[in-house]
Amino acid sequence: MISLPFTIALPLLLLFLLVLGYLGVSLWAWSLYLAALLLLFPIPLWGWLLFGLVTLSLNLPPLRQQLISKPLLKGLKALKVLPTISDTERAAIEAGTVWVEGEFFTGAPNFDRLNREPYPHLTPEIQAFLDGPVEQVCRMATDWEIYRRKDMPLEVWDYLKQERFFGMMIPKEYGGLGFSNLAYSSVMVKLASRSFTHTATVGVTNSLGPAKLLLNYGTQAQKDYYLPRLATGAEIPCFALTEPLAGSDAASLTSEALVFRGEDGKLYLRLNFRKRYITLGAIATLIGLAFRLRDPENLLGKGENVGITCALIPADTPGMMLGKRHDPMGVPFYNSPVEGRDVVVSTDQIIGGVEQAGQGWKMLMQTLAAGRGISFPATCTGVAKLVTRVTGAHAVVRRQFGLSIGRFEGIEEPLARIGGLTYLMEAARTYTCGAVDQGEKPSVVSAIAKYHFTELARLLVNDGMDILGGSGICRGPRNLLANIYTALPITITVEGANILTRTLMIFGQGAIRCHPYVYQEIEAIQQNNAIAFDRALWHHLGLTVRNGFRATLLSLSRGLLARSPVSGSTARYYRKLSWASATFAFLTDLALFTFGGTLKRQEKLTGRFADVLSWMYLGTATLRRFEAEGCKSEDLPLVDWAMQYAFAQIQQGVEEILANLPIPVLGSILRGPMLAWWRLNPIGTLPADALGSQVAQRLQTPGSDRDRLTANIYIPNHPDEALGRLEQAFRLSSEAEAIFKTIKAASQSGQLPQAKPEQLIDAAIAANVITEADAHLIREATAARNDAVQVDSFTLEEYQQGSPAISVVARSPVKI
Repeated sequence: MISLPFTIALPLLLLFLLVLGYLGVSLWAWSLYLAALLLLFPIPLWGWLLFGLVTLSLNLPPLRQQLISKPLLKGLKALKVLPTISDTERAAIEAGTVWVEGEFFTGAPNFDRLNREPYPHLTPEIQAFLDGPVEQVCRMATDWEIYRRKDMPLEVWDYLKQERFFGMMIPKEYGGLGFSNLAYSSVMVKLASRSFTHTATVGVTNSLGPAKLLLNYGTQAQKDYYLPRLATGAEIPCFALTEPLAGSDAASLTSEALVFRGEDGKLYLRLNFRKRYITLGAIATLIGLAFRLRDPENLLGKGENVGITCALIPADTPGMMLGKRHDPMGVPFYNSPVEGRDVVVSTDQIIGGVEQAGQGWKMLMQTLAAGRGISFPATCTGVAKLVTRVTGAHAVVRRQFGLSIGRFEGIEEPLARIGGLTYLMEAARTYTCGAVDQGEKPSVVSAIAKYHFTELARLLVNDGMDILGGSGICRGPRNLLANIYTALPITITVEGANILTRTLMIFGQGAIRCHPYVYQEIEAIQQNNAIAFDRALWHHLGLTVRNGFRATLLSLSRGLLARSPVSGSTARYYRKLSWASATFAFLTDLALFTFGGTLKRQEKLTGRFADVLSWMYLGTATLRRFEAEGCKSEDLPLVDWAMQYAFAQIQQGVEEILANLPIPVLGSILRGPMLAWWRLNPIGTLPADALGSQVAQRLQTPGSDRDRLTANIYIPNHPDEALGRLEQAFRLSSEAEAIFKTIKAASQSGQLPQAKPEQLIDAAIAANVITEADAHLIREATAARNDAVQVDSFTLEEYQQGSPAISVVARSPVKI
């Protein structure tokens, strides 16, 4: 019979099981727990002896290594379960550092640490630069003028050089501006709100290019000579990496250099290469070049195949072929092929000198690790802020059926998406800049930023085009979005197509780089180190068990068991992020144990894992912004919308992983009960319509909330420019709205005839419903609104000649 102590002890032990699993205790603690559980049953002496032997074998590392870990290591090595990492793969994986993204692979993120990470703010010096030189360069040429010329005006080029825009990241001792990454990023945000050509031109000189490589790896002589010339624009740089047969797979370079000894006894390189998609290539005076270096006579003492190397090639070197241009979607920035035949330069031109020969791949990977996280997010955030400003104003100014179109729910939906995601993008941009300025080189976060910012910008511009309708598609100086719409696919393809960024870099490499134990296991297997393998493997197994319990209990409690570092309205989001992290980490380990080294080829799965990881990071950055900016209650609708959207993406990603993770036996459980439970108990759903309405109204209401959301972009104050004209119409329309409502109310009450408010102005004055000043404001607002909604048109001759002149012929008032 079952005694009373047993009926009490068993539930207690089950409770202890959940507690121990949730906490992730040591093997010794699990052994003691099992011993307590066995005490409830009549176990013979030989059973206890067997239990003792198994317990000792698992808990004594020397014994465990001999009996379990060594045979397992040999088996894994023989079966090649874990991947063999090549030198180029190792350089890519080891590029940069593991930052906060590593927390999500633990299953229990330390949010106290994440909220201590810097969230920087602009200094007065940088704000002055934004309000001065950046404002001025934006004022000097419209985006339409740049497109019409197919280049920036000469005075803009001169001004960029004069104000050292090309040397923002070069230290002051070399004549540059010595900007932080946040400062450079903020400049790019404002430039992007004016013209994509600005950002493409300025960005390449400050990100992946000769200056960055020289700062990180150059000899002192190279720095002293080239950096001052690059800072002032005396040298126009480019970096030639991509080839016809080496795009995203940059390790497949075919460009080659041979080392030889010249008649003067010095060592030279003879280069032959063919590059494409090189920004500024057609006009560059200094080409940074990546190539494979061969040394058949071993003159450098590094063997015949030295490896990928980077060098600086002056454009006037014999054999260089420059001057042609690609036409990337008609966007008029310089993007060009660069070729060289039998180009001879001294080995002194190798960046870093002969000592850095063969280190080019490592140099590129480490430079890209930080660069991806700065330039692209800045450009896309500038675009997002511009779209926010334009669509919010247009939704008020444009009227249909007697109402501003922003009053329609069909317009509110994309407006909410624009506002919420713009808040999120600014948060992640600044959070990432803070890390890089602290010396981090977060390669996985940079890949997340590159992929998601470019994709989100594309989404928001598409929404903007839908809202603007005909005003968005008719090109001309009045059009604010068409050129951006055309340019955005370019950002998708640069530095690795987004498809591969998502499937390969974020998770394919991220799982190896950021997981607490996987890389240690791979290294231990390759080095045949049983001690290191034993330590990593058993910690890994313990982590998997803990995250299985955490994922289950956090799901059952909807995250309430997790600790939040803050109280108040955002605490629930931290708890949900803990729930998401535990689920993500547990499923990651299931996938790793199932596929081993072949996981990186399961690109549909790795892409979904990448989505979950990415949205955890973007959500964390959003919460960090809210805390750093003082938890402003007026920002809560934006935070709520962004976080709910992020969790909806996490929900979708996990659903697709559960439905498609082909694990023997366990896979049917994942696809069946677990997937059903995940759908019945979702971690997130898309934001409610009521919340979206609150966000949409912020975009359509003049004031500090709208201004902060779109801070530090270029907003012309003259109505002769498209955005200035729209802003003036928006301001006047908003001011006149209350008067319109007064007239409408009087009409409905019978005080005034039944007619449209614009037709009752004189009658309203006569009836003392409004004043003469009110009438003047209504007329002014109506005229400004009618002007703002006009689109450009051309004569046939103007159109065929590239529209050198613009004729806005539709000047009659628009009927409402």
